[in-house]
Amino acid sequence: MRVIGIDPGLRNLGWGVIDVDGVRLRHVANGICHSDAKATLAARLLDLHIGLTAVMARFAPDTAAVEQTFVNKDAVATLKLGSARGIALLVPAQAGLVVGEYAPNAVKKAVVGVGKAAKEQVDHMVRMQLPGVQIEGPDAADALAIAICHAFHCQSARQLAIAGGGAR
Repeated sequence: MRVIGIDPGLRNLGWGVIDVDGVRLRHVANGICHSDAKATLAARLLDLHIGLTAVMARFAPDTAAVEQTFVNKDAVATLKLGSARGIALLVPAQAGLVVGEYAPNAVKKAVVGVGKAAKEQVDHMVRMQLPGVQIEGPDAADALAIAICHAFHCQSARQLAIAGGGAR
């Protein structure tokens, strides 16, 4: 199974692709789609859409996961981040994928074991679980963590389905 994790951001949208074979995880690629902070919101969203669409076409994931956004005190920034999150949900849906959504603390708990882990801890654990990975930046590290979280959840769901099917 190939998983893409997406960390939504209007300036930097992180993405990470991993392959999952049983309990084994293998890094495929990671990166960041950028938008020009001086451009209009519509142009920035288009840039993110084009960039993420190219990533999807190149790596052909089987499933996707996106981090849920949190609401902060700046309503305008929250709305703009929500727009970028819309692109992060739309592009995999256009490719016919079901998209999982995870709260930031759920991702941290799945990858680090603690829901309030620091970014450095997340980065360290991603590197531990994907030996030799070259991470393109903090947004890409977060995206890989989201992909790992989704892989763990998919494995658990599959095991529950197998266990449930065997009980009949």
